[in-house]
Parts: sequence; C-alpha cells; structure tokens
Amino acid sequence: MTLCLDTHIDIRWPEPPDWTTDTQMLVDMPKMKQGGMSAAVFIAYVPQGKRDTSGHAQAGARAEAMLRHIRARGEAPGARFCATPDETEAAYAAGEVAVLSAVENGYAMGHDLSRIALWRGLGALYLTMTHDGHNDLSDSARPKPALGDAPQEHGGLSALGEQAVAEMNRVGLMVDVSHTSRAAMLRLAAISRTPVVATHTACTALCPHPRGIDDEQLDALKACGGLAQITAVPAFLKQPPPNQPARAGVAEMVDHIDHAVARIGLDHVGISSDFDGGGAVHGWSSAAETRNVTEELRRRGYGEREIGLLWSGNFLRVWRLVLKGAP
Repeated sequence: MTLCLDTHIDIRWPEPPDWTTDTQMLVDMPKMKQGGMSAAVFIAYVPQGKRDTSGHAQAGARAEAMLRHIRARGEAPGARFCATPDETEAAYAAGEVAVLSAVENGYAMGHDLSRIALWRGLGALYLTMTHDGHNDLSDSARPKPALGDAPQEHGGLSALGEQAVAEMNRVGLMVDVSHTSRAAMLRLAAISRTPVVATHTACTALCPHPRGIDDEQLDALKACGGLAQITAVPAFLKQPPPNQPARAGVAEMVDHIDHAVARIGLDHVGISSDFDGGGAVHGWSSAAETRNVTEELRRRGYGEREIGLLWSGNFLRVWRLVLKGAP
C-alpha cells in the first residue's frame, strides 16, 4: 500500500458540507477511503480582491476561519489533523485519514508578516503566494484586468514579497509558486532558503497554458531541491479544440508526470488533483478513483518505490527540509 497524499484540494466556503458523509464534493471521507487517498491538503483559499485595509482584513479573517475549520475536520472518527510529516505518516500507519491544511493567496496576509507565523501555528504547511490577479507580494501568472492589473506590476516579487519569503523560511511555512508569474516563480526559487514547490501545475512543453511551467522553471525547481506537483486540471494538460471545453484523462496527466520526470528526475515530481477547484480528468474524477492514477503509473513501468515517491515520499522529504530550515 502507498501513502497517497494529494497536495491541493479546495473546499466549499462558506457553509461547507459535512465531509464525513457522502457529499456532492469531489473529496470527502467516504470517497477518500473508497479510492485509497490517504492524506489531503485542504485549502484555505482567498479570492483576489481590493488591496486596501478592509479587503486585507476580510481576506485574513476568511483564511483563518477556514484553517480552523480544516483543523476541526481532523477531530472526526477515523481522521487526524496533521501539521508535520511524522504526524502524517503516523496517521497513515494507524489507518486514519490525514487532514492537512494550507493557505492559497498571499493577499490574505495584507502587509502583516505576523500572519505567516499565525498560519503555521494553526497547522498550515504552505502558502500559495498568489492566485489569479496580482497582489502586494507578487505578480500573478493570470492578471485580472477587472481589478486594474497590468500585465505585470512588480517585475516578479515585490520587496514585501521577499520579506514574506524570509519569514516563511523562518517559521517553516513552505513556499508554493503555483499561480505566480514566470519571473516571480524564478525569483522565489532563487531566494528561498528552503525548497519551493509548485503544488498544482503542469508542463507547458506539452500544453501551453499560463498556469503551467516551462522547462527552465522545472530546472529551477530541481536546482532548489523543490517539486512540480502535476495536477488534474484538463486545461493545463491538453489544449481543447476551438470553442470546446478542455478534456483530458489520466493518461494525459501521466504524460506530464513523465515529461517532468524525464526533465528533472523522479525525486522532483509529485501528484495533486485540484479537486473542487477545477481539477477532474476522465479516470480521476473524484477521490474515489485515486487508484486509477496508480494503475496508470504501473502501466508506464513505474515500480512501487517510484510510485510511493510520486504520491508522497518526495513531498514529505521536502516538507521535512522546510521544517528543518526553521529554528
């Protein structure tokens, strides 16, 4: 058996359903158990809004309420909230579902660097620096003209963004480079004292999309000891025909895994779904079908050791390095 750790899953907010029951969400406890998904990073996602005192305050309050809700999910029978790799492995050994958390969009920080330690104290393991739309930390891969965004604002990271990275390194909060602009991603990989991770991405060499990363960015992840977690968002994996929705399957997802492995090595690649945030491909349309990804990897010739590294081993190793970098 393999510890299957999905590194990016959204939740409904507000009014999330009872995740211990069979819900309309793509991930809940029954679906995880059915598909053999051992651990899930649930996301305190904050959409980009106005960058003013009120907007930042509301975003921070939302992120922290979501983190507390996710932490409470670990109190359910058969589940355990985990804030370290050791706790995650212990939950798996005990046959319990491991519940983990992270924050998506540094907008929730505003200009208050102390929130980074607060989030880590609540158990968050990473911060996705941006979402769609620039924030005061970083340029986004997908600017929002409706919010007044130019194609770029900071030329990558802002001075505040660089301070945030230093504080994340200090407290042991992983830097997630998903959603950032290319320039910002390369700068993050260069300045972080601990490895950075793209927790939900794909390879633009196979499918050009602003949310994917190119081969030079893959190389930067390898150089800093980080990871590219290939995700199940169809538009990232396969270009659709004109005027058609994007569609992809497990095979196309594993094509991207194969490409990343060939480019930067098995030790720098992992898996995520982005379920309930746009992810779902034919064959892996919910947590209940997680074993299909493993079967496709086996069909491609990956052995049990390699599959274990892709599903969790690489991520847990990098997470330990991030925590070790904190005092």
